Amino acid sequence: MSEPFDFWDRSPENLDSRLAFIVETMREMSLQTDPQALVHAYAKRMRRVVPADGSLSLSRRDLEYPQYRITRSHLHAAGHNPWTMKDHNPLFDGGILAELIYSDEPHIINDFHPAPSDPAYEYLKDQRSLTAIPLFDYGKALNMVVVMNQRPHSFFPERLPEHVWMSNLFGRAAHNLVLATQLREAYDSIDGELKVVENIQRSLLPIELPDIPTLDLAAHYQTSRRAGGDYYDFFPLPNGQWGILIADVSGHGTPAAVLMAITHSIAHTHDGPPTPPSVLMSFINRHLAGRYTGQGSFVTAFYGIYDPPTRTITYASAGHPPPRIKRCSTGELLCFDQSQCLPLGIDADEAYHDCSGMLVPGDFMVLYTDGITEARRQDGELFGTDRLDDIVATCPSNAAALIGTLLQAVEHFTGHASPTDDRTILIARVK
Repeated sequence: MSEPFDFWDRSPENLDSRLAFIVETMREMSLQTDPQALVHAYAKRMRRVVPADGSLSLSRRDLEYPQYRITRSHLHAAGHNPWTMKDHNPLFDGGILAELIYSDEPHIINDFHPAPSDPAYEYLKDQRSLTAIPLFDYGKALNMVVVMNQRPHSFFPERLPEHVWMSNLFGRAAHNLVLATQLREAYDSIDGELKVVENIQRSLLPIELPDIPTLDLAAHYQTSRRAGGDYYDFFPLPNGQWGILIADVSGHGTPAAVLMAITHSIAHTHDGPPTPPSVLMSFINRHLAGRYTGQGSFVTAFYGIYDPPTRTITYASAGHPPPRIKRCSTGELLCFDQSQCLPLGIDADEAYHDCSGMLVPGDFMVLYTDGITEARRQDGELFGTDRLDDIVATCPSNAAALIGTLLQAVEHFTGHASPTDDRTILIARVK
């Protein structure tokens, strides 16, 4: 729509042209994702509405009277971007433009004679009429658009209200786009940092599952965000025994991931083999409660020591969901739940104690975090331990098959919604 027309002609004959211009302008504005491109596109269209020989954009953000900056002008290079080139926006002190922007009011000067002593004279000379439109933010004219013409009496007071209205609506749109761009850049920066946290956290998990005699192992680890607070680990012990640890830090995201890393570090700095389970639990608990969990965070954990020749497991639990034991040979469902104590990091003096259980060939031992059983359906219902037990009761041929079936069931139950909590499963099938 480039043919000449008078935007201010309100006659019925000009209605279609005015409406088409407005619609096309709004359509073009809605396509812009870059603030600089938005301003250029809008300015190009507005030159058909308000013919001008020069224009200035002023800003007094973070300045005191009578200082201001010229952020755009007809004298600036075409590629000047006031948001990315802030240090190149010239600073001025006083003069007619300072009076205009600090007045917080629109102005028309139709017989304009800039003084040669004015700090902004180079921008104003040869101009004989001027319209100053304040752009409000937080109730003040922190920015202003100044449109100029080399002919006197070029601007009409009756059009000024619409100038102010249109310019401020556009100003808010441009400001919002700037904020959106800054938010996107900040998100990308944070996301990059979270990727580093995620990589560090995952490096603390076992690179591969150990080869433990008489056990077929499989594991699944999924965080609800970039990084999470679930943790599992294996410890080779004397006499061919193996320590198996699973833990869940309260909360989500980066804070939980940091405490997970601290828990990992404490567990691996224990002097001597981490045995029996109650000793390692007490060691981690004292350090967490003494230095790291004073703000209400805690860690649930289950630690068992498996003896391959006898297929026995000695364990201690710190408020963690007890492992489900499915005895496929008889159909029984057992739980290692005889050693429930407070989560780690709550009471430095908590006493943990050991219990033992016997496994037999064909048993499935399922260790998990509550992100599995507390996965929610859209109506708020939890997946729960009953559904978990039903799936374990299928007694497939190996641990990996059971994890696959369980994950499919959780995904189907939640409608494939993104997890709201970390999900970790560690399954051992006794051979």
